Amino acid sequence: MPTRWSRRRGVLGVFAAFAAVGFVAAYAGPTGLAISQANADENTSLFASSLEHVQARDGDATAEPAEIDLDRDGYTVYVKPKPTPTPEPQTSSQGASAPTVAFAPPPYTGGGSPAQWMGAAGIAQSDWGYVDFIVSRESGWNPNATNRSSGACGLVQVYPCGKLANAYDPVVNLQWANGYANGRYGSWANAVTFWVNNHWW
Repeated sequence: MPTRWSRRRGVLGVFAAFAAVGFVAAYAGPTGLAISQANADENTSLFASSLEHVQARDGDATAEPAEIDLDRDGYTVYVKPKPTPTPEPQTSSQGASAPTVAFAPPPYTGGGSPAQWMGAAGIAQSDWGYVDFIVSRESGWNPNATNRSSGACGLVQVYPCGKLANAYDPVVNLQWANGYANGRYGSWANAVTFWVNNHWW
C-alpha cells in the first residue's frame, strides 16, 4: 500500500510540473517576446513601436486624397458686406476756419448806429438797454461778426448763419432777435437774466 501511494504521488507531481510549464509558456511567452523585441532597439519604446505599425497601416502619406463631391443645393452662403468707411473731413493747412454753411449771406457794408438799427427793427426804446447788454457781449455791435467755432453770425449771433437771407444786416438781425427774445424768454429783461446765468442765450 505505501508503494502504490508514492507511485501515484510521483505521477501526479510530474503531471503538475508539465501543467505549470504549459501555463507559463501560454501567458508569459507573448510578453517575453515583446520585451525581447523592445530590447533589440534600446531607443524605441513599446508605444513607439506600436505607433509605427499603426502608421504603416494608414497607407502612403503621399497618396492624393480622394475628391468628395458636396451637394450645395440645400443651403445658401451669405457673405456679410464690408461697411463703407466714413470719409474724414479735410482740414485746412492754414488752421481753423469758419464752418461752411448752406447759404452764406452777404456782409453788411451800410452805415448807421445802434440806436438807428434798434429803432428800424421795431424794438421798444425801453428795451434798448437790454439789447445793448446782449449785443455788446455777443458781437461788440459788429454787424459782420462771425463765430469761427459755431458759425453763428451778426449782431446777436444768429445760428445757423444761413437761416436768414441777410443775417449780417443789423436791422434784419435785430428784428429776428426781437422775436426770439420775446418768444423764448417772454421779454428782453428775461433774456438778459438768462444770459447772465449761462453766458449764452
